[in-house]
Amino acid sequence: MPSAKTSKSKSPEKKPVRTAADAIRFIEHSGFCLLFPVKGVALPSLYYAATRRMTLPRTWDKYCQLVWKLKDELPRRRRAFYAKYFKGRGSFLSLKMLPYFLSQEDSAVGLHDYEELYSAGRITHGARGIWETLARQGPMATLELRHACKMETKAGNIRFKKAMLELQRRLIVVHFGSEQETAAWASGRFELTSRAFPKQAKLARTISREKAHKIIAAKYLLLRPDASPMDLARLFGWSRVEAVAAFPSFKS
Repeated sequence: MPSAKTSKSKSPEKKPVRTAADAIRFIEHSGFCLLFPVKGVALPSLYYAATRRMTLPRTWDKYCQLVWKLKDELPRRRRAFYAKYFKGRGSFLSLKMLPYFLSQEDSAVGLHDYEELYSAGRITHGARGIWETLARQGPMATLELRHACKMETKAGNIRFKKAMLELQRRLIVVHFGSEQETAAWASGRFELTSRAFPKQAKLARTISREKAHKIIAAKYLLLRPDASPMDLARLFGWSRVEAVAAFPSFKS
């Protein structure tokens, strides 16, 4: 029989996040969430899980510092996926949900598939260069990666940020910790998802896009039972037909 202490323990969505273990439980419970709250994006955030505040403070507080550290630690330890995904903002995916997102993005790619995707017009020239460099040299911090891709100039930095966002929104690249390259803020470190999470990438190749949509929709409905198919279409970038098909109780 469970002890009184165990029976009274809080569920992951109610227990405030204070440690990496807390954060992992929250992300696994949610399936997917934001780092910080984003106006107009109806998803939980790790910051909210730590503070129960729906908006960010005017000044950087200890909880901002906590979750900012966790966004480096968790993917580096391969305990959660983190990238600028939802609306181009910092987002976590649990390892259980990652294969379904890779399937729906058609991003369960191999380490050296950059030429194939570039030739098919699925990625830009800048994204191809970053991908090829990471495939050849392994995880790299921002400034080192920019230098290797010959994007050191101000204009090059603009191209780099655009291409890196493209790769993150396609889930091809994962934020993989940080590195102190200068005296300023630590730089983000990046790795290819297929190498950082090989089991999830392999599993994604066996999942149809339709099944992925249904699993993602079901998980989202646990977070927001009142959500409509159009809510999912807007959040995940699905067509109306795809969104309706993911809801068995809805008919087009």
